[in-house]
Amino acid sequence: MNKKSLSSLAVIGAVIGSTLMLAGCPTTLSQPTVRFSRQTVNYGDSKAVETVTNEFGSTDLQMIAEKMIGSLLEDPILANRPTMTLSAVRNKTSEYIDTKSIMNTIQTALVKSRKVRFTRSSDEMQAGVDELQRQNQSGLYKAQGKAKVGNMTAAKYTLEGEIVSIVKQNANTKDVFYKMTLKVYDVEEGTVEWQEEKEIRKTSTR
Repeated sequence: MNKKSLSSLAVIGAVIGSTLMLAGCPTTLSQPTVRFSRQTVNYGDSKAVETVTNEFGSTDLQMIAEKMIGSLLEDPILANRPTMTLSAVRNKTSEYIDTKSIMNTIQTALVKSRKVRFTRSSDEMQAGVDELQRQNQSGLYKAQGKAKVGNMTAAKYTLEGEIVSIVKQNANTKDVFYKMTLKVYDVEEGTVEWQEEKEIRKTSTR
């Protein structure tokens, strides 16, 4: 073997040796290992009965809304397509319940029925005021077609209510009773023109 071949073999050997040494030694340039937990996500039926816990859940919301919507749509109070506004639903239970979501579901069905018109609620009013001020005070809009201040339609009725619960529990059983009451008040006269209730009882055992 000539000197040139021996020299080439020596270089290759040196490179292999250096690589093995680097592979066997830790380096500060190595990246940390990131592990992701595996999980499976599936879509379910939004109308399916939810029984994960006996706390207020989606099925309870749907049951309450359906009862209230059905009762109100059959009442003569909606005969002339009145104007209505949403008021607060007082949560008198010991848990957090999104009562606004219940009222939004009821409002959606009533609006789609075309039997009632809704004006802005008190917590939605500021957005309406801001828009009127923007159109009338910014100087950006032509007078024709501009919304005028003082022309909002007042609500004849207000829809309001409350939800309460009674909880009984022993070592093996927990019983939760919910009752939602909804009323329609005549704003001017202060009279109750419609009222409905929905009761729900849920029991869990160990």
